Amino acid sequence: MAKLTTNQLKLLLGILPPALLILVSLALYCLIARRSSSAPSANAVQDEEKQRPQPKRVAEQEEALTTFEGGEDLTIADILEAPGEVIGKSGYGTVYKAALEQCSTVNLLRFLRPTCSAKTEEVGEVTGLLGSIRHPNLVPLQAFYAGPRGEKLLVHPFYRFKNLAQFIRDENEECHKWLVIHKISAGIAKGLDHLHSGLPKPVIHGNLKSKNILLDRNLSPYISDFGLHLLLNSATGQEMLEAAAVQGYKAPELIKMRDCNAETDVYGLGVILLEILTGKEPVNEKPSAPGEDYYLTNTMRNAILDDRISDLFHPDILLSRCSNGSRVTEERVLKFFQLAMACCSPSPALRPCAKQVVAKLEEISSCI
Repeated sequence: MAKLTTNQLKLLLGILPPALLILVSLALYCLIARRSSSAPSANAVQDEEKQRPQPKRVAEQEEALTTFEGGEDLTIADILEAPGEVIGKSGYGTVYKAALEQCSTVNLLRFLRPTCSAKTEEVGEVTGLLGSIRHPNLVPLQAFYAGPRGEKLLVHPFYRFKNLAQFIRDENEECHKWLVIHKISAGIAKGLDHLHSGLPKPVIHGNLKSKNILLDRNLSPYISDFGLHLLLNSATGQEMLEAAAVQGYKAPELIKMRDCNAETDVYGLGVILLEILTGKEPVNEKPSAPGEDYYLTNTMRNAILDDRISDLFHPDILLSRCSNGSRVTEERVLKFFQLAMACCSPSPALRPCAKQVVAKLEEISSCI
């Protein structure tokens, strides 16, 4: 039914007979009275608002800085006020190269987004464990900052050279020298062995790849990001695993990040050893030559089956020399290749442990 406007109502009332006018007035009065009685009072509205469930306000936690060996002099102001240069990004955070002016040092700051990281109260034990780890081939955690909104910052020393992936792709002649190959490989294996068997509680890396191996100017390797998945929520940890699969580092049996273990870490180590030896990337997005596969591990298996020995390592390696001055033999290089492929075995039970990899590398280095 259409509503009457004020003018229409006045016109209607003006032409109605007096008796009918009285009836209409009484009807209007009753209607208004009924609406007034049904309308809630101001007090009633206030009472209803009190009873209605209100959204919970999340109290902002206090910011806190935990320091470890090498970071004892750091303060929150040093970290938050340091001018930073973005040198890396991922789905869960950003890496900065920062000059801490008060300490006169250059550090690596890894920012973890609040939506990707685990709750601060859940990671206290983990950060304490990671901050206590010290080894010549592991990047130490010097400090851990937890912000009021759930943001987190990990503070590490900055290594002034580059990561291993960049070193291999740059085709620097140093990366094809046997002594450099052995030094980097042995250092990575030793660092991983310390994580697996040199601590009161084993630490699984979870995301071992050449981009997470940092090099100093002496080409000494340092494993970074070990145990980082323990600081992330489960959804983000799974995204990290899926990224590792795309990049060619995921062990075939690994489905969930929470199930990563020493054997899956060794698989990643094997892929890195193949990278160093061949100079190739772990994933070939456009395989074209016969025997080439999307994954480097499969390409190498095909080369073995087809007896293409020349495809198993970079040819310049045979031009370098051993520590005793003698030329590197093909036999020595093939033993290194066999070790890398053993680490990449489809069966976890057939993969050597990190300690066995260290021992085998020492054996290969000393053989004539």
